[in-house]
Amino acid sequence: MGFWNKLKNEFIDIVEWEGSSDDTIVWKFERYQNEIKNGAQLTVRESQTAVFVNEGQLADVFPPGRYELTTNNLPILTTLKGWKYGFNSPFKAEVYFINMAKFTSQKWGTPNVFYLRDADFGRVSIRAFGTYTMRVMDPAKFLKEVSGTNADFTADDIKNELRSLIVTRFISAIGESGIPLLDMAQNYKNISEFCQKKLGEEFTEYGLEITKFLISSISLPEALQAKLDEGTGMNMLGDMNKYQQMKAADAMQAAANNKSAGGGMEGMMGMAMMQQMMNQQQMNQNQNQNQNQNFPPPPPMMQFYVSVNGQQQGPFNADQLRNLIAQGQLTRQTFVWKQGMASWMAAEQVSDVAMMFGAVPPPPPPM
Repeated sequence: MGFWNKLKNEFIDIVEWEGSSDDTIVWKFERYQNEIKNGAQLTVRESQTAVFVNEGQLADVFPPGRYELTTNNLPILTTLKGWKYGFNSPFKAEVYFINMAKFTSQKWGTPNVFYLRDADFGRVSIRAFGTYTMRVMDPAKFLKEVSGTNADFTADDIKNELRSLIVTRFISAIGESGIPLLDMAQNYKNISEFCQKKLGEEFTEYGLEITKFLISSISLPEALQAKLDEGTGMNMLGDMNKYQQMKAADAMQAAANNKSAGGGMEGMMGMAMMQQMMNQQQMNQNQNQNQNQNFPPPPPMMQFYVSVNGQQQGPFNADQLRNLIAQGQLTRQTFVWKQGMASWMAAEQVSDVAMMFGAVPPPPPPM
C-alpha cells in the first residue's frame, strides 16, 4: 500500500450512511483500522439517527443534521475518553446509523391452528394472517437490547421473534374480545385496534413502535365453512324444494364437466340419473297439488337443527326432539335453530322447544 493510501485510510473526515437498503434497521460505519479525524463532518440524513459507542458504552446520539465532531457536540464521548481540555488528534469510536423510517407490510400469521370456544359452534379451530407496520422509537434502547454490535441488522433478523410475540398476543386478544365467530369479519377493525394497543407495550421493550396492525383473514375449518355456505344457500332460497333443485342442477353440471373431461359413460349415466330424479320430484309435486286441491294443506311441520360439539345436526321434528331430550343429548342450554330464526339460540329460549322439557317424564326410579 502506498504512503498516500495508507494516510487516507488512517484519517476519516466524513462520517455518513447513504442508506441503500430499505430492509436495514442498523448499519455500522466501517472504519477498519481507521481513526476519525478531529473536526470531521457527520451527516445524518432524514429518517436516520447516529449513535456513537465507546468500548461497548453508548455515548452521543445525533438526530438528522450536519455536525462538526468536536468536544462541544460529543459531551458524553468526551467524558468517556477523558478529554478535559479538548483534543487535536484523531480518535476511535464505533458509529451506528439507525433507520428511523417505517417498515411496512411486515407479515404475521399463525403457524398452526388455534382453538376458540364459540357460543354457536363450540370449540372451533381457526387460523389468522395479516400485516403490521413498525419503526424504531428509541434508537439507544434498540441498539442496546436488540441489535447489539451487529454491523448490519435488518428487519428480517427480528421478524421471527416479533411474529411469535404477535401471534401470542393476538390469540389472547381474540379470547378476551368475546366476539362471536360469525361476527368477526365485520369486526376486523376493532380487533386490529385492540391487538395494536396490546402489542404497543411489548414493542416498547425493544425500542420499537407498532404503528399499524391489520388482519387479512381469519379462516375456519373447511367442514364448518362448507356447512355455513350450505346454510347461507338455504336461507337465500327460502324454499327447500328450490334448494334441492339447485343442488340437482349443480350435480348435473358436475356430471357434464366429468363427461367433457373424459368421464364418458359414467358422466352420461350421472346426468341421466339426475334427470330421472328431477322428473320424479316434479311428478310428486304434481300429484301433491292434485291431491291438495280438495283438501286443506297440512299444518307445517316443526323442524329444528341442533348444535352438537360445534357441528350442525338435523333437522329433527318434534318427536325426535323429545327423544333427544329423554336421552340427555338435548339440554336447555343446547343451541337450536330453525328456518326463520335470525341466529342460533339456547333451547330454553325457544318456546316451541322449551315446552318439550316439561312434557318428557324423568327416568324411572332404580329397582
